Amino acid sequence: MNPVDDLATVLESTSELVAGVSRWDAPTPCPEWTVRELVNHLVLGHRLFTAALRGDAGGSLDPRTSDALGDYPVAAYRDAVAGLLAAFRQPGVLEGTFEVPAGTVPGIAALHLRIVEELVHGWDLARATGQEPKFEDALVEREIAFSAARLADLPAERSPFAAPVPVAEDAPPLDRLVGLLGRSPN
Repeated sequence: MNPVDDLATVLESTSELVAGVSRWDAPTPCPEWTVRELVNHLVLGHRLFTAALRGDAGGSLDPRTSDALGDYPVAAYRDAVAGLLAAFRQPGVLEGTFEVPAGTVPGIAALHLRIVEELVHGWDLARATGQEPKFEDALVEREIAFSAARLADLPAERSPFAAPVPVAEDAPPLDRLVGLLGRSPN
C-alpha cells in the first residue's frame, strides 16, 4: 500500500469524528484544549506541513493565537486535509527532506508524523465526544513500530509527548499507541 493512502485513510476516519462533534467546548484528554482547540491544532498542523512540503513559509502552530476554524470548523478541517494530501502526493515528496516542528526529516518520516498525530488526536477527539474511532488495527500497528523506533531520536526538549504509560500488551493497538505517547487509555 502507498503510505500516503494510509494517511488518507486516517484523515477520513478523523474527518468523520470531526463531523460528529456536537459540543465544540467539551474538554479533551489534552487538558489545555477544548474540542475546538484540538481540531484547530490539527488544522494548523496540516497547514504547516502542507506549507513545508510545498516549500512555502510555514505558520503558527499555537492554537491559542490562531483560529483556523472560523464559523465552519468541519469545512476548515476538510480543506486542510485536502491540502495536506495534495502536498504529500506531489512527485518526490516522500524522498525529499523537510523542516517540520520535530526537526529536519525525510518526507516519509513527515508522513508518519502526521499519521501518528492524527491517530492520537483522533483518539482524543473520540474520547471527548463519545464517538468510536475507526482506525484500522494494522495501520495503527505500523505507526506503533514507527513511533517506538523514532522516540529515542527526539531530543527531550523537542518531544511533544509525555512519558509512556503502561498498557497491557494485548490491549487494542490504538490504546497501545496512545500509551506509548503518554496518554492513559483507561
